Amino acid sequence: MEYRVILVESNRLMLERLSSVIRNTKDFELVARYQQAGDALGQGAMFKPNMILVDIDESDNVTSLIEEFTTTFKDASVICLSAKWAPSDSEAMAGAGARGFLIKPFTSEELQEAVKTFERTGMSAGSNVIAFFSPKGKSGKTTLIANLGMALAQKTGQQVGVIDADLQFGDMSVFFNLAPKTTLMEAVRDINFLSPVTLNSYFLPIAENLRVLCGTRRPEYAEMVDINAFTEVVSMARSIYRYVLIDIPSGFTPISIATAETSDITYLVSMISGTFEIQHMKRALDIFKAWPNYQQRVKTIFTRVEPCDVNERNKLAEALEYSSVSIIPNEYMLVSSAANNGQMAILEQPDSKFANFINQLADEIIGSKSHVRLG
Repeated sequence: MEYRVILVESNRLMLERLSSVIRNTKDFELVARYQQAGDALGQGAMFKPNMILVDIDESDNVTSLIEEFTTTFKDASVICLSAKWAPSDSEAMAGAGARGFLIKPFTSEELQEAVKTFERTGMSAGSNVIAFFSPKGKSGKTTLIANLGMALAQKTGQQVGVIDADLQFGDMSVFFNLAPKTTLMEAVRDINFLSPVTLNSYFLPIAENLRVLCGTRRPEYAEMVDINAFTEVVSMARSIYRYVLIDIPSGFTPISIATAETSDITYLVSMISGTFEIQHMKRALDIFKAWPNYQQRVKTIFTRVEPCDVNERNKLAEALEYSSVSIIPNEYMLVSSAANNGQMAILEQPDSKFANFINQLADEIIGSKSHVRLG
């Protein structure tokens, strides 16, 4: 596809620099450029652009500016330009109709990658961030997240990102047999220089519409992950992925607390192997009750449940004294065999009981109407 581009940039030197990049990028034609947004809105239609690159740094009202361009140029994709990513502007840009975002100045490669990324994903105005927390560990969390991510990607056809924030002992790279060159540690380190496009390259593709950002390579590297920078990574991931699934460490650590507070939904996950799991879940729920809307934001999942049926789910809910309970059956041999084959269980045996329950959970997430975070 060839792109007919209008560039709007208030700074004369930056205008010249970006103009040169666009002119020297294959399949991109700079049909007009302006320093003032009003001039572009009044004169640009005659050039029949299909892409608008518009600087938002000088705008007092980003939402209004983008809406004017999307209304005036109905057949063009609007991509916002700024010197720095601003998480607070992300939802406003997406809600107003912006197709993407680029840090300026950019290279030809970054421009091309931005178009590929945002043609595939767009900017998500309704992204759901879902955290998975285990009070004691050994809960089957990694298997659950990987298979659920695949189910969400298949069912919705939308982009799903998995972040392994279990910084010391995360297993996503092992589960998917990956040797990542970039991990969460590098993303956190580089966040001040990243845009959604460049952050997306830190995620490794697993399948169509599913990518994963692996955890640190060594346990001691966990200390190098700044909490504030991590929450910015999550915020930026919201603008790329429709669903962001985050594997967080067991226990109430700074990273697990920050993730839960940033997330729309937090799932407490425990594997049934005795009588202590209910007590562990209750104690964890007591902590989350500090949130005024915890019943909307906190849900529970029990794995390896046998028999895995409505009666057993109701028994667990009654014992837990909490209504929001999901259950996953015990299919250890299937899950282990699939993992050994470098495959996911819902793909290895799509008609299995395990796959059916994972798909039911995915349907619940897709159909959920309430995604309320703390302010």
